[in-house]
Amino acid sequence: MAKSFTTQGDSSMGYIHCCGALHKTRTFRLVPQDNFVVSELDYLAKCPICGHTIVQLTRVDDSDNISIVRKVNKKAKLFFEKLKKVILYEIRSINYNKINVGKFYLNYNEFGVKKRCYSNLRSLKIGLAENKDLKINP
Repeated sequence: MAKSFTTQGDSSMGYIHCCGALHKTRTFRLVPQDNFVVSELDYLAKCPICGHTIVQLTRVDDSDNISIVRKVNKKAKLFFEKLKKVILYEIRSINYNKINVGKFYLNYNEFGVKKRCYSNLRSLKIGLAENKDLKINP
């Protein structure tokens, strides 16, 4: 099984299903041949579980029909060598920094006690002073 195939952009990551799991692959865009609009090649050099080499060619034609050719081990290596001459470019995914944490902290004063806020700025009560005569009506 292949990844969900989109023709929108080149930021998609290729996946190949092997040994009951999806594994990330190197994805290449090929020169479209015959009446195909888009051709992509997914290459998994070595499955982390079984050690197989897998190549999967996915093509979309004019009427949005998808054809898939999948080869394993020796046939996959030969198939990849054969298709190297029609590779346009490799599709690389964008790596996003998932954790955006800086070293900044905010010193603030709450009821005369100095505190540090590391993350939740919404819950701050900056500048509160304890006043027994003040009545707060909710």
